[in-house]
Amino acid sequence: MTTPTTTTSIAKPGFVSTRLTTPYWRAAEAGKLLLQECLECGHLQHYPRNLCTKCWSQDLQWKEAAGDASIWSFTVVGIPGHPAWGDEIPYILALVELVEGPRLMTNIVGCAPESVHCGQRVQLRPHRGARDNQTLLQFTPFTRDN
Repeated sequence: MTTPTTTTSIAKPGFVSTRLTTPYWRAAEAGKLLLQECLECGHLQHYPRNLCTKCWSQDLQWKEAAGDASIWSFTVVGIPGHPAWGDEIPYILALVELVEGPRLMTNIVGCAPESVHCGQRVQLRPHRGARDNQTLLQFTPFTRDN
């Protein structure tokens, strides 16, 4: 006889903090999304790297993003890539384009999957997970209330 299992006992994989990414994750804990800005050419990039992807300068600084974006692409996940997210299906995995330009992979929350569409305006909505005790930088559809 097989005993049923639940995903509540499976921990979600956590973020990896390195010397390069520690400022990013500390800001995320405070509900802020950071970008890297190149001091040589002004290019903005996401995710954190050791050099500018446009001019290869290593002269970078952190800049807080406004948190406004639009959905560039998305999918509704019905079979999670890791069993720890089994309790959350279906969920929306999206590539959003920030008003500053960089794109990032995130979740769209606070809406029905069938209401999501490309080009939809979304806003940053950090969420601290109770089980994993980490802040996720998720997005929610833009409304005048949020």
